[in-house]
Amino acid sequence: MEHPENSSEYAGLQVNSGVEQPAIINPYLQRNRFRRRELSAADMVEGIVKGDVTILSQAVTLVESVNPDHQAKAQEVINKCLPYSGKSVRVGISGVPGAGKSTSIDQFGMHVLKEKGGKLAVLAIDPSSERTKGSILGDKTRMEKLALHPDSFIRPSPSAGSLGGVARKTRETIILCEAAGFDKIFVETVGVGQSETACHSMVDFFLLIQVAGTGDELQGIKRGIMEISDGIVINKCDGDNVDRCQMAASNFRNALHFFPMPESGWTPKVLCYSGFYGTGVKEVWDMIYQYIDFVKQNGYFDYRRNEQAKYWMYESINEHLRMNFYNNKTIKEQLKMAEQSVLRGEQTSFVAAQALLDNYFNQMKG
Repeated sequence: MEHPENSSEYAGLQVNSGVEQPAIINPYLQRNRFRRRELSAADMVEGIVKGDVTILSQAVTLVESVNPDHQAKAQEVINKCLPYSGKSVRVGISGVPGAGKSTSIDQFGMHVLKEKGGKLAVLAIDPSSERTKGSILGDKTRMEKLALHPDSFIRPSPSAGSLGGVARKTRETIILCEAAGFDKIFVETVGVGQSETACHSMVDFFLLIQVAGTGDELQGIKRGIMEISDGIVINKCDGDNVDRCQMAASNFRNALHFFPMPESGWTPKVLCYSGFYGTGVKEVWDMIYQYIDFVKQNGYFDYRRNEQAKYWMYESINEHLRMNFYNNKTIKEQLKMAEQSVLRGEQTSFVAAQALLDNYFNQMKG
């Protein structure tokens, strides 16, 4: 580009061209030098069994991918890892937002690694935004000690609006973590109701974290999450809050008497502790291991794992049918017309749904 100062109207001015600058990118750079070599399914399994956390992370990413090619490879890896799995203690952790789940996991994890040794994996399901579809995935920041521990593995996953899908992938991730030698696994839920049931169907012990002052005694006897809990712990039992926590624990113990005896034969315990100060953590772990010993002796441990495997087989069938229906080319076209018909009031939602299903099944027969 010519300098305007060299124009004839600027007499006596002369600007010389500068030295040509080299390109900011090295022309001798080998572009493929930094490209990660794509591992085969056999390479992944070998790395996972050896305890390579980097390869384990890649395998979990593969499991979470929605790409059909990735899914086929992920299933191959999972099947080959299956013989190495099943030797861990799986603990599900749930509670209302702000109950201190992440802080508690940090304390629980550090305590069990110090007392029992071994390796710990934390699988945290992070809620996704309904608007932007994004997730913070910031659980590691609240697990400061565990994040730095060499024998821990923390993996947050977005819920992406599909609790069932994420739960299935979490179940598969558990298999990969167990194959990598992690003998203690925490599954932290979103904490919105439906996810608790899914979490309960993949863990050995379901721990419910509560805080004092969240409601009257009637809240304690509401069914649902209380029924599936194997242990209830009241967090933030410190300072001026000790008496309130003890009162809340007493209320929960009374409420548990209204429930029928669980299939395991174990009566859930209610304990108080402080996740911030780390007091009462030992008692929580004593309760968990006492439960594991109890259900292993009466045979419920193996029974529950078999029931969970059966449950996930049916869940997988349901999900595949659902995906097959919505990805069907004909159904995709008919869905838009059916949607408009419902919006115009020409037919009810139920009639439109039944017509779509009839067309789908007729297409399958043909």
